Amino acid sequence: MATITPLREKASATSAKPEWQLRLYVAGSTPRSAAALENLKRLCETHLAGRYSIEVVDLLVNPQLAAGDQILAVPTLVRKFPEPIRKIIGDLSNEERVLVGLDVKPLV
Repeated sequence: MATITPLREKASATSAKPEWQLRLYVAGSTPRSAAALENLKRLCETHLAGRYSIEVVDLLVNPQLAAGDQILAVPTLVRKFPEPIRKIIGDLSNEERVLVGLDVKPLV
């Protein structure tokens, strides 16, 4: 299990920007898994820069972790926070679909 956490600014008490906690479930280092991770990193840097963390869970190494988030297909992205939990299945190549699925609001 690998965790990718970019440098983040400390959120002040008056900050309205939430921390985004994302978990990407993959099955080995397949081209589809690699594409999903690259697409996710690009989307996060573009739309959530400095406000996110990504945890990558390889189900070939830790298959028991699939049950907790009810993972039925891979790659699957799970937005743990902010709540509610949301899931997106696929390589995350359709940026508009991913942004709508994660409910990412455009930066103003």
